[in-house]
Order: sequence, then structure tokens, then C-alpha cells
Amino acid sequence: MDLKKRILEIAPETQFVEQGDIKAIVPSSSFYALAKKLKEDEDTSFDFLLSLTGMDFGDSLGVIYHLESTKYGHTCVLQTSTTNRENPELYSVCDLWKTANFNEREVYDFFGIRFINHPDMRRLFLRDEWNGYPFRKDYDMESNPLNMTNEVTEDKTTELTIDAEGKVIEKENTLFDDKEYVINIGPQHPSTHGVLRFRTSLQGEIIKKIEPYCGYIHRGIEKMNESLTYPQTLALTDRLDYLSAHQNRHALCMLIEKALGVEIPERVQYIRTIMDELQRIDSHILFYSCLAMDMGAITPFTYGFRDREMILDIFEQTTGGRLIQNYNVIGGVQADIHPDFV
Repeated sequence: MDLKKRILEIAPETQFVEQGDIKAIVPSSSFYALAKKLKEDEDTSFDFLLSLTGMDFGDSLGVIYHLESTKYGHTCVLQTSTTNRENPELYSVCDLWKTANFNEREVYDFFGIRFINHPDMRRLFLRDEWNGYPFRKDYDMESNPLNMTNEVTEDKTTELTIDAEGKVIEKENTLFDDKEYVINIGPQHPSTHGVLRFRTSLQGEIIKKIEPYCGYIHRGIEKMNESLTYPQTLALTDRLDYLSAHQNRHALCMLIEKALGVEIPERVQYIRTIMDELQRIDSHILFYSCLAMDMGAITPFTYGFRDREMILDIFEQTTGGRLIQNYNVIGGVQADIHPDFV
């Protein structure tokens, strides 16, 4: 199958960027039709949305979509944008890929792009009265002083639709009506990161609807990286998730190395993979140990942390850190494996 040819049949104005995988820059007017075809046609079958990322291109605001076919294994990158920075609008794809629902809300929250036909166009992380959109290049950080007041939870949301004349209109939707029995589930513990909670509508013991609230913690790693050099960005990836510090930093190093054309020694590749796997096992041990303890089983918790301690000792001897290792660097690792590694 010639994917470029298929894309041009649906969206003739599409431009292509040669970068290994097919990357198509698609006009916003024909983007939804193309996305729908690529997903539903049997010979393309792009059934998996890997990621949906907002971007400020300077003269325009847009979104990059990474698609994959779980049936055939091929991938594709689509990009679309709008030059209207005052009121940017693009078509939603959350009816095609359900995972796009929260992704598009996050893009709206941080870039201000509203998605037509999205059923719930609210902010995802920030307060409703937040001024501006933090991931835009022209964002003014002084416009939002620290606000320590509680925010009222609203039961109304907005949906953008197209009327018969082709105009965008706003439609108000209700999340929970007054007759529903709604309770809050979570946060379960005061140290829960992000303070995730669920507003839950019940009918007896049956859950009718759940509305997740992600909390206000968003570390803005992308925004901070805008003013840093490539080596300076590495330390921030360890702190995205301290239980996946190796993997996060490894991924960024691979990205920079690929862009620079840096060849990595085979020994380094093995070391990185070993450390990634140890970090993965460490994370799983912590998960099941805490889960068992929450269910009342204390003994598995002590066994799990005993075994996890062995991995943390390896990390400390090799990297000098137990949670945050700062181990991978561009082109290699900062130290060889400790002699007592095994």
C-alpha cells in the first residue's frame, strides 16, 4: 500500500516531511475526513492513537498526532494547525479515538485550542479562572498570581458544534443533574501526587457515571525546557516519575542522539537496557507491595521492600543515587557498572 498516495487522494493539499516515518502536514479543513478514513479503511486501519500533542509554531497553533495500526504495525504522523491565534479551533477526533478526549482537553488547557464536536471542552488541570495558556510562546507568567482559595466545582460544560450555516456555536451540557446521587472518591492519601479524585454518580451500588478531576499539579517540564540546552533538560526527565527515572532519561537521550546522528557503543546499549529493566522491576515491586498492604497483608510489603532494596543498592553503587540517578547522558552513561554489580 502506498500511504502517501492514499493520503493525497483524501487531502490533495497535504505536504510531506521526509523523516523516516511518514509525516503529513494536513490543512485543518480536510484533517478530520483524512483521520476518519485512515482509521476506518481496512487497508490502513490506524486504530491506535499513540499521542496527541499541542504545539505553538509561532505563526500558528496546531496539533501533532502519532498513529499506529495494531493490525499491520505501520505508523504515521499527522500535523494540522490554524493561524487564528485569537480564537484557534480544530476538529475533535475523540469520536474516532476515545483516548483523545483528555488529550484534547489538555491541549485546550495549555494552548487554548478549542476542538469542535468535543463533548466536554473544559480545562483539565488548571483553574477555570486561569488567565492565558501557559505553553504558548507569548504567555505572560505575571498574569496569574498564587491563588490559595478553593474553587467551586461546576456541573456545566461546553460543547462546540457546527450549525446548518457552517457557524461554530456553543452548546451547554450538564455533567450531573440535581437528582443524581453524587459522591467523591479520593484522594485516598494526603501524599497522593496530583490529588486525583472521582466525582461518582451512584444508583444504589451501581456506578452510573464517573468524572475524573486530575488536580492542579503540572510541573511544566516542556515550558521549562524552552530556555535550557539539551544537556540541561536531562535532569528534569528523572523527576517526571522517580519510579521510571532511567526510562524517561533514556528516551530523551535516544531522541537527541538520533537527531545529532550520534552512534552509541554496544556496551552502553546493554548497560542502559539492564538499568531500565531493574528500574521496571523496582517499580512493580513497590506497586504490589503497597497494594498488598492497602488490602491488609503486611508480610508481602516487607518481603517486597527487602527485594527492592537490592536493586536500590545497585543503583546507589553504580550511579550514586537511589531514586534519582542522573545516569544516562547524551552519547553514553556517566559511569560504568560497579564492579560488584552481580
